[in-house]
Amino acid sequence: MDMGKKKQIKDTDYLYISARLRCLERNILSAARMDRMIDAPSAGDAAKILGEIGYGDIDLSNEQSLNDALAAERERVLGDLSTQVPDPKVVDVFRVKYDYHNVKTMLKALAVGSRPGRMLVDAGRMPASRLEELMREGKYDSLPGDLPAAAAEAAELLSTTGDPQRSDFALDRAYYREMLALAEDVNSSFLKNYVQANIDSANLRSAVRTLRMKKGGDFLKRVLFPGGTVDEERVLAAAMNNSLEELYRTTPLRTAAELGTAAIGGGSLIRFEKACDDAVTATVARAKRVPFGIEPVVGYLAAKEIEFTAVRVILTGRMAGLSGDAIRERLRESYV
Repeated sequence: MDMGKKKQIKDTDYLYISARLRCLERNILSAARMDRMIDAPSAGDAAKILGEIGYGDIDLSNEQSLNDALAAERERVLGDLSTQVPDPKVVDVFRVKYDYHNVKTMLKALAVGSRPGRMLVDAGRMPASRLEELMREGKYDSLPGDLPAAAAEAAELLSTTGDPQRSDFALDRAYYREMLALAEDVNSSFLKNYVQANIDSANLRSAVRTLRMKKGGDFLKRVLFPGGTVDEERVLAAAMNNSLEELYRTTPLRTAAELGTAAIGGGSLIRFEKACDDAVTATVARAKRVPFGIEPVVGYLAAKEIEFTAVRVILTGRMAGLSGDAIRERLRESYV
C-alpha cells in the first residue's frame, strides 16, 4: 500500500456519527421552544427552558456570563465532533472563523497596548490563550492554517494606515479563502456549497451596506470576496447599476436581494440581514433529507451555530426588556 496516498473517505464511514447526530438533532433549539422562551415570565425562566435540551444553568447577571455559557457549549460540540468525524477538516470549516476573530481582536489589543480579556473565543483550531501568547511574541508563523501570512498582512495594514477596518477586511478575505480551501480539500460538494452560500451572503451584505452608506465602487471592490457562486465582479457591476434584484433573481438570495434594495433606500436592515442568514440555512437544511454521510455533520454544526445566535438574541432581548415582537424580528429561521 502507498503510505503517501490519502485515504479515500466514503459516505459509509459516516454511518455511526450520522445516526448519533440524528438523535442529537432532537435537542436542537426548535421554533416552538424559541416561542416559549420569548413568552416566558422572565429572562431567568426563559433560560431554564434551555435545560430541556442539555444546557446547564446560565447565569444572567450580566451579558458576559451568557457569552461564557455559550462559548462552553460551542467548544463542547466542536471538541466532541472533532474526535468523531472521519475527516476533522469538516469541523475545521466551522472552527476557522474563531481563529480569525481572535487574530482581529489581538491585533486591535496590541495596537493600543491592552489585553483582549474575554473578547477571545476558545473555539478555534488553536486555544485562544496560545494564540494570544504567539501574537504577543510576534510569532505569527506558528499560527494555524493560512493565518501566518494573513495576520502579518493585517498587522502591516493596521500599522501603516491606522485603519482597523482595512485590517479586518484583509483578514475576512483570507478567512473565506481558507474556509473554501478546507471545504475543497474535504472533497464534498455539499460542504463547498455551504461555504459558497456564506460567501454569496457576505458579498450581498457588502453591496447593500456600501450603497446604503453611499460609498462608491472602489470601496465595494475592496470588500467583496472571491469564491461564491455569484462572481464578485458581477456583484460589483450589479451594485453600480442598481440591478442587485435581477442578479440574484434565480438564486437562494432572491428575497434577500429584494429586501436589500429596499434597505438601500432606507428600509429595514434587520429584515435584510435575516433574509441573508435564512438563505444560508435553506441551503444547508437539505442535509435533513440525507440519511448518512458528511451532510448530517455539516447540517448539525450549522444548526448549532443558528441555535447559539438564537439563544443570545432571545436572552439578551429579554434581559434588555425588548418586546416579543422585537425579539422575533431578529430571530433567524430554525434548522429544525
